Amino acid sequence: MRRWLAALALAGAAAMVLSGCVRPGGTDGDITNGWPALRAPTMFVPATDACLPRITPIVQASTYETVDCARNHLAESVHVGTFTGSAAQGRRPEPGSAALRTARAECDRRARLVLGGDWHTARLTLNIALPSVSAWNGGARWFRCDLSETDSIDNTRAVNRTGSLRGALIGDSPLVHRCFDPKLIGDNLNYMARVLCTEPHRAEFVGVYVERDMSWEAFVASSGQAHKRCMELIASFAEVPNNADLPYRAGSIFYPPSQREWEEGDRGVRCFLWSDDRKLTGSMRGVGPQGLPVT
Repeated sequence: MRRWLAALALAGAAAMVLSGCVRPGGTDGDITNGWPALRAPTMFVPATDACLPRITPIVQASTYETVDCARNHLAESVHVGTFTGSAAQGRRPEPGSAALRTARAECDRRARLVLGGDWHTARLTLNIALPSVSAWNGGARWFRCDLSETDSIDNTRAVNRTGSLRGALIGDSPLVHRCFDPKLIGDNLNYMARVLCTEPHRAEFVGVYVERDMSWEAFVASSGQAHKRCMELIASFAEVPNNADLPYRAGSIFYPPSQREWEEGDRGVRCFLWSDDRKLTGSMRGVGPQGLPVT
């Protein structure tokens, strides 16, 4: 029996050797038979000028999705940049880092080019999306700049929209901040209700100033500085003297970036003219001392 098993095994081995010597029909003897070489793997990079069905601060290749901008979407990618130099070394950049501030400044410039104006002046928000930690460790060094339309100056959550934001701030855009009727609870501002400037209102957007580089805590502790800078914009907007009489003509309301945006490098503070003693029925732009009298 043992000899029979050995003979059977030997016969099988011989068959394997013989089969290896026979060339199958239609082949050239090359084990790949002329197949093209596999392409080298490429690093995932998200698309620019693409609309997105959801907002994702961390982008995963496995769940990445874009939609036609004519369909409902929550964000639009307007630029994809690259971390370079020391910013590309070590761990992925975090809020407060010089690398992320540099990236946000690049996003800000590209967003203005795409929109045709400063996104701070409108119901828009700018967010930065980064690769995951595992993708960063694997060599990904990109950052994505996403613009979204928001519901209001108070509620900056993104809302669904259709159509690209390219050129959205050129001309008479419905996204731009104009006149508001602030709603108060006691002496505290609750929210700013948007109204037409021809309707009775007490506040009007006058512009944006860029705060100097300081910590979030230092900015919060120096709100008088923000009020002073906004009053300068109000004087220029209404074309009234910036002197001791100005506080008797108007007050200010200001909206700084969120703490997260601040730590990423956004320093754009939105300023509003505030009339606490009378309702306004038109824009205060260029009205002069007679249009915004001392009271």
